[in-house]
Amino acid sequence: MAGIITALKIQKRDKGRVSVYIDGDFAFGLTRQVAGWITVGQELSDEQIQQLQGDETREKAYARALNFLSYRSRSEAEVRRNLKKHDTPEDCIDETLERLRRLDLVSDRGFAETWVENRSTFRPRGRRALYSELRAKGVHNDIIDDALQNLDEDDLAYRAAQKKVRQYRSLAWPDFKKKMLGFLARRGFNYGVAAPAIEKTWSEIQNDLADKNNT
Repeated sequence: MAGIITALKIQKRDKGRVSVYIDGDFAFGLTRQVAGWITVGQELSDEQIQQLQGDETREKAYARALNFLSYRSRSEAEVRRNLKKHDTPEDCIDETLERLRRLDLVSDRGFAETWVENRSTFRPRGRRALYSELRAKGVHNDIIDDALQNLDEDDLAYRAAQKKVRQYRSLAWPDFKKKMLGFLARRGFNYGVAAPAIEKTWSEIQNDLADKNNT
């Protein structure tokens, strides 16, 4: 494959890629970034071509990782799994992750903190559920422990219960408690945390009904 570069042409179907011609024949394609290092008339050895193709693999992996991260924050394990799915070599995955770390584009600690914050704000979960979710994302136990260190489960259980008040408020106390316990258990709250939240929510419903009856 070694020879003289006789043409560099932007590909019609992908303007971000360049077709490289050696000795008049198409040889391989490169991203424009990698192709920026070569010129028409340059002689390439087999070793140089291998280097270019290695650079191409790394740039494609990095671009794929950036695209994957553009939708939401990801854990390192998620990025690794995504790159593996596209048959990216293991050493290239390691290099890509290191590059992302240097640029602070991936951080399991930051990911775990963001995950807990978002869950607590929009879909309150108990410690058990959050731990399980983050482990499924490949986050290490010590990082999860740090992210959950200041978790206020009592407040989260109460706020989670509030999301079901409208659906369950017409039930009698035994059914209300049973339904709420099941709901909060699925959200990862144990009985010791769920029960006070349910009692508080029930008390507020009764007080609200009493106020309406007195008006």
